[in-house]
Amino acid sequence: MAMQSLTNMNTPPNALSYHRPAASQIFEFVRNAIISMKLMPGQLISETALAQEFGVSRTPVREALIKLNNIGFIEVLPQRGTYVSKLSMEKILEARFIREALEISVVSQLAANSDDSLRNEVVLACEKIITEQKNAVKANDSLTFQLLDDEFHQTLAKFVPYPRVGHLIESEKAHMDRIRNLSFNLSDQYKRVITQHAAILNAIKIGAVEKSIQSMSLHMQDVFNILKLIPQEHPEYFTDDKNN
Repeated sequence: MAMQSLTNMNTPPNALSYHRPAASQIFEFVRNAIISMKLMPGQLISETALAQEFGVSRTPVREALIKLNNIGFIEVLPQRGTYVSKLSMEKILEARFIREALEISVVSQLAANSDDSLRNEVVLACEKIITEQKNAVKANDSLTFQLLDDEFHQTLAKFVPYPRVGHLIESEKAHMDRIRNLSFNLSDQYKRVITQHAAILNAIKIGAVEKSIQSMSLHMQDVFNILKLIPQEHPEYFTDDKNN
Protein backbone atom coordinates (compact mmCIF):
# COMPACT_ATOMS: atom_id res chain seq x y z
CA MET A 1 0.00 0.00 0.00
CA ALA A 2 1.44 3.37 -1.00
CA MET A 3 2.03 5.94 1.67
CA GLN A 4 -0.76 8.50 1.97
CA SER A 5 0.33 12.14 1.68
CA LEU A 6 0.47 13.85 5.05
CA THR A 7 -0.51 17.11 3.40
CA ASN A 8 -3.84 15.48 2.66
CA MET A 9 -4.21 14.81 6.39
CA ASN A 10 -4.16 18.50 7.36
CA THR A 11 -0.48 18.38 8.31
CA PRO A 12 1.27 20.60 5.72
CA PRO A 13 5.07 20.92 5.72
CA ASN A 14 4.84 24.59 6.67
CA ALA A 15 3.25 23.52 9.95
CA LEU A 16 6.76 22.83 11.25
CA SER A 17 7.91 25.44 13.74
CA TYR A 18 11.46 26.75 13.83
CA HIS A 19 11.20 26.94 17.61
CA ARG A 20 11.07 23.18 18.16
CA PRO A 21 13.18 20.28 16.86
CA ALA A 22 11.90 19.04 13.49
CA ALA A 23 12.20 15.39 14.57
CA SER A 24 9.86 15.95 17.53
CA GLN A 25 7.25 17.62 15.34
CA ILE A 26 7.42 14.94 12.65
CA PHE A 27 7.09 12.29 15.36
CA GLU A 28 3.92 13.98 16.66
CA PHE A 29 2.40 14.37 13.19
CA VAL A 30 3.01 10.76 12.21
CA ARG A 31 2.02 9.42 15.64
CA ASN A 32 -1.30 11.29 15.44
CA ALA A 33 -1.85 10.03 11.89
CA ILE A 34 -1.31 6.45 13.11
CA ILE A 35 -3.55 6.91 16.17
CA SER A 36 -6.34 8.41 14.07
CA MET A 37 -5.95 5.56 11.54
CA LYS A 38 -5.12 7.98 8.72
CA LEU A 39 -2.02 5.85 8.36
CA MET A 40 -3.37 2.31 8.46
CA PRO A 41 -1.93 -0.84 10.06
CA GLY A 42 0.43 -2.45 7.58
CA GLN A 43 0.84 0.71 5.51
CA LEU A 44 4.27 1.51 4.04
CA ILE A 45 6.11 4.58 5.36
CA SER A 46 8.79 6.16 3.19
CA GLU A 47 11.59 8.23 4.74
CA THR A 48 12.06 10.02 1.44
CA ALA A 49 8.36 10.84 1.07
CA LEU A 50 8.19 12.17 4.62
CA ALA A 51 11.27 14.33 4.10
CA GLN A 52 9.68 15.78 0.97
CA GLU A 53 6.36 16.35 2.72
CA PHE A 54 7.98 18.33 5.53
CA GLY A 55 10.71 19.98 3.50
CA VAL A 56 13.55 18.59 5.61
CA SER A 57 16.47 16.21 5.27
CA ARG A 58 16.04 12.51 6.04
CA THR A 59 17.93 12.86 9.35
CA PRO A 60 15.03 14.28 11.47
CA VAL A 61 12.66 11.89 9.72
CA ARG A 62 14.87 8.96 10.67
CA GLU A 63 15.01 10.20 14.29
CA ALA A 64 11.21 10.41 14.40
CA LEU A 65 10.83 6.91 12.96
CA ILE A 66 13.27 5.46 15.50
CA LYS A 67 11.14 6.90 18.31
CA LEU A 68 7.97 5.55 16.69
CA ASN A 69 9.61 2.13 16.42
CA ASN A 70 10.60 2.27 20.10
CA ILE A 71 6.98 2.76 21.19
CA GLY A 72 5.72 0.03 18.87
CA PHE A 73 3.90 2.16 16.28
CA ILE A 74 6.05 1.11 13.33
CA GLU A 75 8.22 -1.86 12.42
CA VAL A 76 11.26 -2.02 10.18
CA LEU A 77 11.47 -5.13 8.02
CA PRO A 78 14.96 -5.71 6.56
CA GLN A 79 15.07 -5.48 2.77
CA ARG A 80 11.34 -4.70 2.73
CA GLY A 81 10.83 -1.28 4.29
CA THR A 82 9.17 0.51 7.21
CA TYR A 83 5.52 -0.19 7.95
CA VAL A 84 2.85 0.93 10.39
CA SER A 85 2.64 -1.87 12.95
CA LYS A 86 -0.44 -4.05 12.91
CA LEU A 87 -2.43 -4.35 16.12
CA SER A 88 -1.42 -7.18 18.46
CA MET A 89 -4.14 -8.56 20.72
CA GLU A 90 -1.50 -10.06 22.99
CA LYS A 91 0.30 -6.73 23.44
CA ILE A 92 -2.95 -4.80 23.91
CA LEU A 93 -4.04 -7.12 26.73
CA GLU A 94 -0.60 -7.02 28.34
CA ALA A 95 -0.54 -3.21 28.17
CA ARG A 96 -4.02 -3.00 29.70
CA PHE A 97 -2.94 -5.28 32.56
CA ILE A 98 0.15 -3.22 33.36
CA ARG A 99 -1.67 0.09 33.02
CA GLU A 100 -4.47 -1.06 35.31
CA ALA A 101 -1.97 -1.91 38.06
CA LEU A 102 -0.28 1.48 37.75
CA GLU A 103 -3.46 3.53 37.42
CA ILE A 104 -5.14 1.86 40.39
CA SER A 105 -2.10 2.63 42.53
CA VAL A 106 -2.24 6.27 41.42
CA VAL A 107 -5.90 6.88 42.22
CA SER A 108 -5.82 4.96 45.49
CA GLN A 109 -2.89 7.06 46.69
CA LEU A 110 -4.59 10.30 45.64
CA ALA A 111 -7.85 9.33 47.36
CA ALA A 112 -5.98 8.34 50.52
CA ASN A 113 -3.99 11.58 50.64
CA SER A 114 -4.91 13.64 53.70
CA ASP A 115 -3.87 16.88 52.01
CA ASP A 116 -7.22 18.40 51.00
CA SER A 117 -5.58 21.19 49.03
CA LEU A 118 -3.74 18.67 46.83
CA ARG A 119 -6.92 16.67 46.22
CA ASN A 120 -8.75 19.88 45.30
CA GLU A 121 -5.97 20.77 42.87
CA VAL A 122 -6.29 17.35 41.22
CA VAL A 123 -10.05 17.71 40.95
CA LEU A 124 -9.92 21.21 39.45
CA ALA A 125 -7.31 20.20 36.85
CA CYS A 126 -9.22 17.09 35.81
CA GLU A 127 -12.63 18.76 35.79
CA LYS A 128 -11.25 21.19 33.22
CA ILE A 129 -10.13 18.25 31.07
CA ILE A 130 -13.56 16.60 31.30
CA THR A 131 -15.17 19.87 30.15
CA GLU A 132 -12.81 19.95 27.17
CA GLN A 133 -13.70 16.32 26.40
CA LYS A 134 -17.38 17.26 26.30
CA ASN A 135 -16.52 20.00 23.81
CA ALA A 136 -14.61 17.47 21.70
CA VAL A 137 -17.70 15.24 21.67
CA LYS A 138 -19.83 18.13 20.40
CA ALA A 139 -17.26 18.68 17.63
CA ASN A 140 -17.10 14.92 16.93
CA ASP A 141 -13.31 15.21 17.25
CA SER A 142 -12.18 11.72 18.25
CA LEU A 143 -8.44 12.47 18.13
CA THR A 144 -8.73 15.47 20.46
CA PHE A 145 -10.97 13.41 22.74
CA GLN A 146 -8.33 10.69 22.93
CA LEU A 147 -5.50 13.16 23.57
CA LEU A 148 -7.57 14.64 26.39
CA ASP A 149 -8.12 11.13 27.74
CA ASP A 150 -4.34 10.75 27.87
CA GLU A 151 -4.03 14.14 29.54
CA PHE A 152 -6.56 13.11 32.21
CA HIS A 153 -4.49 10.07 33.18
CA GLN A 154 -1.18 11.93 32.97
CA THR A 155 -2.58 14.68 35.21
CA LEU A 156 -3.55 12.12 37.85
CA ALA A 157 -0.06 10.59 37.67
CA LYS A 158 1.57 14.01 37.98
CA PHE A 159 0.17 14.40 41.51
CA VAL A 160 1.81 11.30 42.96
CA PRO A 161 5.40 11.73 44.21
CA TYR A 162 6.94 9.28 41.74
CA PRO A 163 8.07 10.98 38.50
CA ARG A 164 8.53 7.73 36.55
CA VAL A 165 4.89 6.64 36.92
CA GLY A 166 3.58 8.96 34.22
CA HIS A 167 6.31 7.86 31.81
CA LEU A 168 5.59 4.18 32.48
CA ILE A 169 1.87 4.68 31.84
CA GLU A 170 2.67 6.56 28.63
CA SER A 171 5.01 3.84 27.34
CA GLU A 172 2.59 1.01 28.08
CA LYS A 173 -0.41 2.52 26.36
CA ALA A 174 1.06 2.63 22.85
CA HIS A 175 -0.54 -0.67 21.81
CA MET A 176 -3.93 0.48 23.13
CA ASP A 177 -4.01 3.89 21.46
CA ARG A 178 -5.24 2.92 18.01
CA ILE A 179 -7.89 0.48 19.18
CA ARG A 180 -9.10 3.15 21.60
CA ASN A 181 -9.48 5.53 18.68
CA LEU A 182 -11.44 2.91 16.75
CA SER A 183 -13.65 2.42 19.80
CA PHE A 184 -14.56 6.11 19.84
CA ASN A 185 -16.50 5.44 16.66
CA LEU A 186 -18.78 3.17 18.68
CA SER A 187 -22.06 4.80 19.65
CA ASP A 188 -21.87 5.18 23.45
CA GLN A 189 -18.11 5.22 24.01
CA TYR A 190 -17.74 8.99 24.42
CA LYS A 191 -20.40 9.14 27.10
CA ARG A 192 -19.07 6.05 28.86
CA VAL A 193 -15.52 7.43 29.13
CA ILE A 194 -16.69 10.80 30.46
CA THR A 195 -18.94 9.09 33.01
CA GLN A 196 -16.06 6.86 34.14
CA HIS A 197 -13.67 9.81 34.43
CA ALA A 198 -16.21 11.69 36.54
CA ALA A 199 -16.66 8.66 38.85
CA ILE A 200 -12.89 8.34 39.34
CA LEU A 201 -12.59 12.03 40.10
CA ASN A 202 -15.50 12.02 42.54
CA ALA A 203 -13.96 9.13 44.49
CA ILE A 204 -10.70 11.07 44.80
CA LYS A 205 -12.57 14.22 45.80
CA ILE A 206 -14.33 12.54 48.73
CA GLY A 207 -11.33 10.42 49.72
CA ALA A 208 -13.02 7.09 48.94
CA VAL A 209 -10.10 4.76 48.32
CA GLU A 210 -12.04 1.58 47.51
CA LYS A 211 -14.41 3.48 45.24
CA SER A 212 -11.47 5.04 43.39
CA ILE A 213 -10.01 1.56 42.83
CA GLN A 214 -13.33 0.16 41.60
CA SER A 215 -13.92 3.11 39.27
CA MET A 216 -10.46 2.97 37.72
CA SER A 217 -10.62 -0.82 37.35
CA LEU A 218 -13.95 -0.50 35.51
CA HIS A 219 -12.43 2.16 33.26
CA MET A 220 -9.39 0.03 32.42
CA GLN A 221 -11.41 -3.15 31.85
CA ASP A 222 -13.71 -1.41 29.40
CA VAL A 223 -11.25 -2.33 26.66
CA PHE A 224 -12.57 -5.90 26.84
CA ASN A 225 -15.91 -4.71 25.48
CA ILE A 226 -14.10 -3.08 22.58
CA LEU A 227 -11.97 -6.15 21.89
CA LYS A 228 -15.08 -8.22 21.30
CA LEU A 229 -16.10 -6.00 18.40
CA ILE A 230 -13.09 -4.47 16.66
CA PRO A 231 -11.27 -7.68 15.54
CA GLN A 232 -14.51 -8.97 14.02
CA GLU A 233 -15.10 -5.72 12.15
CA HIS A 234 -11.49 -5.17 11.05
CA PRO A 235 -9.50 -8.44 11.08
CA GLU A 236 -7.06 -6.95 8.56
CA TYR A 237 -5.77 -4.54 11.23
CA PHE A 238 -4.50 -7.34 13.48
CA THR A 239 -1.34 -9.41 13.39
CA ASP A 240 -1.34 -13.15 14.06
CA ASP A 241 0.37 -13.29 17.48
CA LYS A 242 0.95 -17.03 17.12
CA ASN A 243 3.30 -16.41 14.22
CA ASN A 244 5.30 -13.68 16.00
